[in-house]
Amino acid sequence: MCKFYLFYLFYLFEIILTHYPMLVEIKNLSRYFNTVRAVDDVSFSFGDGEVIGFVGPNGAGKTTTMRIMATLDEPTAGDVLVAGKSVLDYPEEARRHIGFMPDALPEHSDITAHEYVDFFARAYGLRAAALAKAVADVEEFTGLGPIRDKPIKALSKGMKQRVGLARALVHDPGLLIMDEPANGLDPRARIELRELVKILAERGKTILVSSHILPELAEMCTGIVILERGRLLSDGTAGGRASSRAVSSSPILTPVSRRVRVRAAGIEPAELVLRLLETPGILNAMPRNDGAVAEVEGGDDEASTILAALFAQGLKIIEFRTETLDLEDVFMTVTKGNLQ
Repeated sequence: MCKFYLFYLFYLFEIILTHYPMLVEIKNLSRYFNTVRAVDDVSFSFGDGEVIGFVGPNGAGKTTTMRIMATLDEPTAGDVLVAGKSVLDYPEEARRHIGFMPDALPEHSDITAHEYVDFFARAYGLRAAALAKAVADVEEFTGLGPIRDKPIKALSKGMKQRVGLARALVHDPGLLIMDEPANGLDPRARIELRELVKILAERGKTILVSSHILPELAEMCTGIVILERGRLLSDGTAGGRASSRAVSSSPILTPVSRRVRVRAAGIEPAELVLRLLETPGILNAMPRNDGAVAEVEGGDDEASTILAALFAQGLKIIEFRTETLDLEDVFMTVTKGNLQ
């Protein structure tokens, strides 16, 4: 009996030692290609069960950052820690925790979907019964059963993305990195992919996903990171509220969280804009029809304070309506459209 308890305690101790909180830390990451700074001193972090949207214009540095995170490229400076392991100093150990889904699969004509997933399972060291179970489970989860024996080259874009997801998940990583997974998919395939991401998050996977389809990101992400010209512009929630985990050494810009539509009796839109810009809490304003639209910092309490201040100025407010900015609004507010 004593031996049994000793074995049981040792077993629990081993589980504790081998459980790694899935904290991902990007620390002052830079990647230069001659004079081009593809990634320029970027720092942010995220953790267990989070789904982070990684957005920015073309050429912003998203794919380069993801490739470094996935140990497929090396930075000029900085580091990435995955579950406490540096991808530079301990790449083999970091890879155990990482599943990388690139934006496209290679056009293999002589390998089937099943053979492709099986190959990567073997590359991760899975053998015998563990290999068969891992491949079968991931094929079932991603719905590859009906097309498992078809050549990859013959598959549709949506089915190729499922194969790519199966490849990334076959070794059961804690971190999933997805580069433009919805690119080129039809509406049904995008919906199905979004549901798979939600299920993975519910199972505790930590996910970083880049996409230009911002409304879909807003539906499934718990946070966003915005890059432009290799620089970090914003690190916050999908609704636009800045995150407290932002690294102080990075140039963080807090996105605007509210937009307010204002109309006042007896005053022209241009004059109303000037009055709004003089009001504390209003970041920007522009004329709109017979009134104005203002960008407001804060939530309901701040909006009510602004309304009281407008009344105090003697304005006869006939409309004051707030609305939450969506991810597209935040993106257009934060970025300038500059290219490398």
